[in-house]
Amino acid sequence: MTAVVEPVARLAALPGVSTASRVAERHEHARATGRVLPVSPALAGLLPDAGLRRGSTVAVHRSPSLLLALLAEATAAGSWAAVVGVPSLGIAAAAEHGVDVSRLALVPRPGAEYPSVVAALLDGVDLVVTEPRSLRPNVARRLSARARHRGAVLLSLGPWPAADLELHCTPGPWTGLLGSGAGFLRSRPADVHARGRGSAARPRTTTVALPGPTGRAATVEPLAIPVELPLQRLEELEEEVAG
Repeated sequence: MTAVVEPVARLAALPGVSTASRVAERHEHARATGRVLPVSPALAGLLPDAGLRRGSTVAVHRSPSLLLALLAEATAAGSWAAVVGVPSLGIAAAAEHGVDVSRLALVPRPGAEYPSVVAALLDGVDLVVTEPRSLRPNVARRLSARARHRGAVLLSLGPWPAADLELHCTPGPWTGLLGSGAGFLRSRPADVHARGRGSAARPRTTTVALPGPTGRAATVEPLAIPVELPLQRLEELEEEVAG
């Protein structure tokens, strides 16, 4: 038991992390700030509440960029986030996607104490990100229940049993490179599909830039379709310009 209590105590000492003894304070904060955490306007149409509902579990399939994009707006608005058991996800990538890294805690390798660490963070952090590689379904359901009870948002990079919402991303080609291969990668459009349970049961799809030109998720503007004018009208316009 000592091996579990000590890391939880260390986590409780981090700024923005509370333990079960401060759950009442955490719930009051949730009541005051609302039950939905904001997301980028480019992603709001995918979510039934136009944001991340507190207490929900969201599974993001095969897209770290989409997952970071979901964190950006909430952390910028003052919410705390933690990433547990995802060593491939770092501070630099989070910052490039618009995440306020001063409000981001990383626990890359929690080891055998993984369930206890995630549970402790769900007690006091607004958003907890994890990657369930070999998590037993019953443990996953208990963590979802804890998120629901504590009013946190549990974000999974990959499948999660009985997730409230699942997001699948189909990326397109990068833009920014010239035909010769010179230039810089600027943005990448992606089709994002959402489907879940309850109010999220109706499938939704949108196309966003992940990342956009500024690094954040952005709405993809529809391509302008040229209008072909009759030859006579073109001649008239040329005469007007010449005159």
